[in-house]
Amino acid sequence: MNYGLIGQGGLYVIKKAIAILIGSSLLALGINLFVIPNHLLDGGIIGLGLIAKYAFELKPGLTIIALSIPLYGVAFFFNRTYFYNGIHGLLISSFLIDFFFPLSFWEAPPILISSILAGILIGTGIGIMLSAEISSGASDLLALLLARLTNVNAGIFIFIIDCFVLLIGSFYIQEVTIFYSAIMVITIGITTSSILRYFRKK
Repeated sequence: MNYGLIGQGGLYVIKKAIAILIGSSLLALGINLFVIPNHLLDGGIIGLGLIAKYAFELKPGLTIIALSIPLYGVAFFFNRTYFYNGIHGLLISSFLIDFFFPLSFWEAPPILISSILAGILIGTGIGIMLSAEISSGASDLLALLLARLTNVNAGIFIFIIDCFVLLIGSFYIQEVTIFYSAIMVITIGITTSSILRYFRKK
């Protein structure tokens, strides 16, 4: 029996678990401390979860899981690795988003500061998970699949998807401050891309 390989496998699992816990926690904190209090709108599947929260008072984390099911079903048949890596990130990050929801009632900083801080926290969380090929929702999983097919940084695809969802949100959620939400989405894209480049150099 090769104990060295078992040790390496165990280290790999531990690294994955740490990436999921840290990334999901940063993501959930960014949403509840800065996004929800200011009614900002993120992009991607998280943005759709926030739209459901603002419009229908649904739990964003639970909505994210429900909306992510179709793409994870596709991944299960076409890329089992992404499915198994992503499902844990999806469930844990969605759970933490709803678990930390009581934090959203605190008095958040001014909206400009909140949008930048939220972008840094969320972007760092997503970047950490993506660097370990872990997704927090269907949009991240889609970005990973597209990045694998095109060899383009996954952060670029996330930025495009985020802008699309932000545009949709602007039509349905009138109270969303689109300008500051756009600042946050741009910050998320820059931060995510920077984190991915950092881990690729290591």
